[in-house]
Amino acid sequence: MQIVKYQFQQHGDERGQLVALEEFIDIPFEIKRVYYMYDTGLGVTRGYHAHKSLEQILICIHGSCKILLDNGTEKKKVFLEKPYEGLYVPNNMWREMYDFSEDAVLMCLASEVYNEDDYIRDYDEFLTFVNKK
Repeated sequence: MQIVKYQFQQHGDERGQLVALEEFIDIPFEIKRVYYMYDTGLGVTRGYHAHKSLEQILICIHGSCKILLDNGTEKKKVFLEKPYEGLYVPNNMWREMYDFSEDAVLMCLASEVYNEDDYIRDYDEFLTFVNKK
C-alpha cells in the first residue's frame, strides 16, 4: 500500500502563515464537502468505515492525530501534525482516526456530498467488498 501525503504550499511573513487549496491543483479531485472534527475526547477513535466511491484528503490543521489505513491486505499508521500536510485516503480504504491531541482539529476535504449508501461500516463487509474487486 502506498501512502500519499501532500505538502501544501505555505505563504508566510511576519503576519503569519496561509495555505490555499484548490481542487485539481492542490487536491486531486473536485471538493464537494468539507467537514472537521474537534474536541475529540481522550481515547476516542473515529472512523471505522470505508467508502465505495468517495476520496478524501485529511489535514490536521491544529494539534495531532494518527490515522490507520487498511486496504484489506495491508495496514499502515500515519501521523498527522502539520497544518500544511494532507493525507490522501482513496476509496475502498478502511480508516480509523485516533490518538487525538487535546487541541486537535482534523479537517476532511471530500470528493462527494454525504451519501450513506457509499459507506461500508462493517469490517467483514469491507473485506468481502475489496476482495471482490
